[in-house]
Amino acid sequence: MSEGVSFVIPAYNEERGIKDVLLGLVQSVETLNLDLPWEIIVVNDGSDDRTGEEIREVESDKIRLITHEYNRGYGAALKTGIHNARHAWILITDADGTYPDSAVGEILEHRDQYQMVVGARTGAKAEVPLIRRPPKWVLRRLASYLARRDIPDLNSGLRLMRRDVVERYAHILPNGFSFTTTITLAMLSEGLRVKYVEIDYFKRKGTSKIRPIYDTLNFLQLIIRTIMYFEPLRVFIPMSMFFLVGSFAVGVGSYLWLDKLLDSTTVLLFVTGVQLLAIGMLADIVNKRLGRY
Repeated sequence: MSEGVSFVIPAYNEERGIKDVLLGLVQSVETLNLDLPWEIIVVNDGSDDRTGEEIREVESDKIRLITHEYNRGYGAALKTGIHNARHAWILITDADGTYPDSAVGEILEHRDQYQMVVGARTGAKAEVPLIRRPPKWVLRRLASYLARRDIPDLNSGLRLMRRDVVERYAHILPNGFSFTTTITLAMLSEGLRVKYVEIDYFKRKGTSKIRPIYDTLNFLQLIIRTIMYFEPLRVFIPMSMFFLVGSFAVGVGSYLWLDKLLDSTTVLLFVTGVQLLAIGMLADIVNKRLGRY
């Protein structure tokens, strides 16, 4: 497999911006004068507008179009592109014009030292919608705690990854928007080298596919599930401590303030805490036996 780079772009109903994105990316890459082979793979994920036609108008020896017959999801489109890539490095970006092509050069510069390089949307011109900032902050802080490392941007769609590393986690990568969140947590949990590069983030062309409430809850569930897969004690120990401390508080509090001991509640909370700790330790042993970290 060539040590070149395959740009993978999932596109779903992006007729307003996809052509400009592709032409701009080609121009930016050609300006870099890369000393490695490259290609652009666009996965039309079952669009029901003119996205496919817009891509075909600029299709060339450098731009390949792959079409899903129906909409399968952001992650599924990325998987299709990665599976059909010719090169060892995968650089993903979006079809809506939100990520700057100018960042590609800096991201590629770090490929020899890291297994993944992420464009963190923390630049001066990062236009993240106000309504999405609070849940993104909460999810990012939770993920940083569970992964034991500060994560500037949990689900940036501009990132460079080793193809063989991505394929290692193929069985846990989802078909939806949480693909990027999962690959971030998986790599950090296993101690792989991940670099964050500050980038700007522009206002998108077209309509966003994000569903704020549904996707936020889905991301929360996925963060906990992914960390449990790699480091279950990071989830089970806090849960166990919550119940154990709760049993102590109920026992002492009821005795001091109610003049009677709520023994059943105290015992139930204590037993639940012990069981959660035991389950976490068992899961941790299984993970070590399987060699996940």
